[in-house]
Amino acid sequence: MLVSAITPTPAGEGKTSTTIGLVDAMASRGLSVCAALREPSLGPCFGIKGGGTGGGEACLVPSADINLHFTGDFHAITSAHNLLAAVVDNHVHFASDVGLDGRRVRWKRVLDISDRALRNVVSGLGGATFGVPRDSGFDITAASELMAILCLAEDAEDLRRRIDAILVGFTRDREPVYASQLGVTGSMMAILRDTLMPNLAQTKYGTPAIVHGGPFANIAHGCNSVIATRAAMQLADWCITEAGFGFDLGGEKFIDIKCRQAGLDPAAVVLVGTARALKMHGGVDVKEIDNPDPDAVKRGLPNLARHVDSVRSFGKPVVVAVNRYVSDTEEELAVIKAWCSEQSVPVAVCDHFARGPEGAVGLVDALLEAAATPSKPIEPVYALDASIPEKIEAIARTIYGADSVTFASSAKKTLRQVERLGYGKLPVCMAKTQSSLTDDPSRRGRPEGFSITVRDLEINAGAGFIVALTGQVLRMPGLPRKPQAEAIDLVDGVITGLR
Repeated sequence: MLVSAITPTPAGEGKTSTTIGLVDAMASRGLSVCAALREPSLGPCFGIKGGGTGGGEACLVPSADINLHFTGDFHAITSAHNLLAAVVDNHVHFASDVGLDGRRVRWKRVLDISDRALRNVVSGLGGATFGVPRDSGFDITAASELMAILCLAEDAEDLRRRIDAILVGFTRDREPVYASQLGVTGSMMAILRDTLMPNLAQTKYGTPAIVHGGPFANIAHGCNSVIATRAAMQLADWCITEAGFGFDLGGEKFIDIKCRQAGLDPAAVVLVGTARALKMHGGVDVKEIDNPDPDAVKRGLPNLARHVDSVRSFGKPVVVAVNRYVSDTEEELAVIKAWCSEQSVPVAVCDHFARGPEGAVGLVDALLEAAATPSKPIEPVYALDASIPEKIEAIARTIYGADSVTFASSAKKTLRQVERLGYGKLPVCMAKTQSSLTDDPSRRGRPEGFSITVRDLEINAGAGFIVALTGQVLRMPGLPRKPQAEAIDLVDGVITGLR
């Protein structure tokens, strides 16, 4: 079963903690259950969002270790990615027989830290012995195509095939150059040998959790690995996995990319929401969302409705999990429950953060009942034989509620390249702000009468999808004015301040 969320506040809606609270509650009922979760990235840990292991009584342990270096998977992906980048530049420097044109290299470097200063760089400065000067840049590791490849690979053989298929650039004659031509796939496989293996962790209450892979949902496909999900399905009767941020991003990609490729079909979907987020979508400033305002909650309900409609468009039953905060009032919660009742949507108010498994038993009952309801096989938003513009428009209209899609000149140029190379039948991975259903992060609620602007496309041939870059979303985040890094410390050997 899948856990996703409504359009979140900057701090998130507690999707991971709800997943953990749910599996703990299921285990407390004697059910055989295992979670399948993504690994946290250092970027959010030291940036605005904090860690990715849940919180309170609904968390993975040891949280600090998992949030920081864990088993070194992120570091291995970073190293393997940058090895390929170094070899690319080496071929350009020596003008090798591959014929790679330094002006047409598309393989950037990556770093698992949010650093806006590295988004655009000029490399190779300093003279002939220092390389060939060219425009380049960095993405965050979670957005690396290699991260997506790891999470979609079926096994080691498939991982190798996908690495070989990475499009690194073009020759002067605009012929494609692939990683297989550079001769370092074997070395990359050696670095990733242990990274391919899923990691077994546990919740605070001892429920097993497979934690593996960590692509962001706003700039990548937002799901943990196929290997991890299948492992969890083999280890227990129930596998609870997550896809974030909101369902418009991670949820859609989970179904249209991951489920389509891996043959998965979730029994039900949980949508996590909070009164705080609904107040934000109802027009309340983020700094004021802890103040009671049931009218604002009511005004924000259209955002929840949009995501419920999206889940139902895939033919799946949906349950709303209201992640309760200490600032929530009974009147605010009553507004949400009344709306869900009117729309025939099962709802459970969850207090797992404070009460652990006991706080999510109502969600277990609602979810098991929903999962037992007969449903049709999963229905993707688009057919693979549709054109790339048709796929993007289907997502924008069905999932975001957009009226139209506009393609910038750079996107049209890359689209011609996509079609020339024969990648038009690949699925689409939308890179879009997580803060809005539109491509404008300032537009809250359920906007109407808007268009999605695709500014460019990226070919992720190894991962097996086309990335559509919308609005101003960037694949290397920046730190906020006051980052979480300022609150973290090591005191007597204990990491503190990592939330």
